[in-house]
Amino acid sequence: MPRKAVVAAALGNATEWFDYGIYAYGLTFISAALFPGSQSEALYFGLATFAISFLIRPLGGMFWGPLGDRIGRKRVLAMTVLMMSVATFIIGILPTYQSVGWIAPVALIALRLIQGFSTGGEYGGAATFLAEYAPDKRRGFYGSFLEFGSLAGFSLGALVTLSVSVAIGDAAMYEWGWRVPFLIAAPLGVIAVYLRTRIEDTPVFLELEKKMASEPARPKTSISEIFGKYKKAALSLGVLVAALNIAYYILLAYMPTYMHKEVGASENMSLLAPLVGMLVMMMFVPLAGRISDVVGFKKMWFYSLIGLF
Repeated sequence: MPRKAVVAAALGNATEWFDYGIYAYGLTFISAALFPGSQSEALYFGLATFAISFLIRPLGGMFWGPLGDRIGRKRVLAMTVLMMSVATFIIGILPTYQSVGWIAPVALIALRLIQGFSTGGEYGGAATFLAEYAPDKRRGFYGSFLEFGSLAGFSLGALVTLSVSVAIGDAAMYEWGWRVPFLIAAPLGVIAVYLRTRIEDTPVFLELEKKMASEPARPKTSISEIFGKYKKAALSLGVLVAALNIAYYILLAYMPTYMHKEVGASENMSLLAPLVGMLVMMMFVPLAGRISDVVGFKKMWFYSLIGLF
């Protein structure tokens, strides 16, 4: 069952980040289709819309996290991946700015907010799910497959976008080809939902549910309580994650746009170079997780941040 849990969590996470990946790696084409102005002006709108989803992610985490404590991890994870996949599919069928005017970018912004709200519950929920299923001495190794799934999703998004671009050419990509990767999100989402509903909830949650059934009311944890009792730990982890994600999204999400617009690389090369980087990262993530089980999580974070710097 732990292996099934790893597959279900990693595949669902890959589906979520596939949706982010195809937006990041198809940003030039999407912006030209859905935003007004010149290509450069439209691209700035597209980058801003990419960032908008991150603003809503904390709210998603605060909503889905407590809900997972009440109804179970696997139900929440099934709902978040379904929400993400539906929103991504709808982006693929949006009419262009030339067809409907400002309805197109407004609809895209709304769908990106839905995606951000979904992802806010996905990553934290999947991390909790894997941590509660993992054996004590292999928690780092099991947990590493969450990041492995994220990179796999990003890589698949880049690979699909690159493949479609090479197959049909830039002109067709600007016209209709950018929609193809978004439409693929629907079957991926169905597979992820199926896998997540076929596994049992975590032993930790089932034990908690059994315990709470005999009590009059389940105690609630508020955000203020977390920052009251666990303020130092919460802030420390927040800073550590921020340090990672700043580099993560600059290198993986913004790099294709930077290479094409600032360095002058071709659109296909701009997609290929970060893809190679992600595939190399995927090889080392499980190894790093296994090492963390030996040397400790805190030391692993310290060495990682030095290397990142």
